[in-house]
Amino acid sequence: MPETTRRADRPADRLPGARYGNRPTMKDVAARAGVGLKTVSRVVNGEPGVTPDTERRVQEAIDALGFRRNDSARVLRKGRTASIGLVLEDLADPFYGPLSRAVEEVARAHGALLINGSSAEDPDREQELALALCARRVDGLVVIPAGDDHRYLEPEIRAGVATVFVDRPAGRIDADVVLSDNFGGARDGVAHLIAHGHRRIGFIGDMPGIHTAAERLRGYRAAMEDAGIPVEDAWTSLGATDPERVRRAAEEMLSGSSPVTAVFTGNNRVTVTVIRVLAEQARPVALVGFDDFELADLLQPGITVVAQDAAALGRTAAERLFRQLDGTLVAPERIELPARLITRGSGELPPAA
Repeated sequence: MPETTRRADRPADRLPGARYGNRPTMKDVAARAGVGLKTVSRVVNGEPGVTPDTERRVQEAIDALGFRRNDSARVLRKGRTASIGLVLEDLADPFYGPLSRAVEEVARAHGALLINGSSAEDPDREQELALALCARRVDGLVVIPAGDDHRYLEPEIRAGVATVFVDRPAGRIDADVVLSDNFGGARDGVAHLIAHGHRRIGFIGDMPGIHTAAERLRGYRAAMEDAGIPVEDAWTSLGATDPERVRRAAEEMLSGSSPVTAVFTGNNRVTVTVIRVLAEQARPVALVGFDDFELADLLQPGITVVAQDAAALGRTAAERLFRQLDGTLVAPERIELPARLITRGSGELPPAA
């Protein structure tokens, strides 16, 4: 064979130390870097005890060989899959964006992959999704519940699947839950309207069976009672958040012989529809909404809101989940994060004469 002919099984770009046709191993990295196997293991797993110069040589070998850590052996040793599941209500809802991102960041910091899906506010779909994730052997679940009975998860929890509920509590089981102060936030928002002279204040919220909607209605009623203001039946409306239903509710509250002079809205989707209705009114109507939303500060006037920290909810829930997995938690807890009133102008409008 002529010297210039290259055998097909011996390419010129083959890297020394790597096994052709196979993934490079830590032994290959050790040979290329001129260090022991334990040193490579320490670098790969972020363990201490390696000098900066040695770490640099090992990292250069890893990059040159295209080495990737094989997690399957770690899974077998620890009995984990290095993955967690997140069951959301609606992936399209802007509220869940920062929450999901925060869970993902915590998972990544723990070397875990996040798999998420949407229940679409359907309890059956929530159960189907949660159990499908468990069947794929996720190490834990973060669940925003759609249903009110989570006993179907008891066998999974007993089997070691760490589980934390967020935004709403679990139904009929004792489990970790991370919530916003929905009652206190709504009470503060309505009290803010009362402090600016309003006595006829409407409340438009989500479905009454949803924990957050019920708590925000309770906060509204508490603020009105604290101020000695009787609530008329026509001033409250709970139901689906679709624009048609919300528009009808708002228009009914704003008409008649004794229309409301202010509206407290139960979530960001309701708020957006009510803003459109108020823009059509001849008289100014004050507005405070639960949940902040994009561009709320750029409207005229800016929209006063009771803001939740969605990222903090997700981060706290995920950290709680990994503490369960580490075995540092004993009993389930209910963690409630504060909500914050942000004044921008719409909630400070006085009652129209």
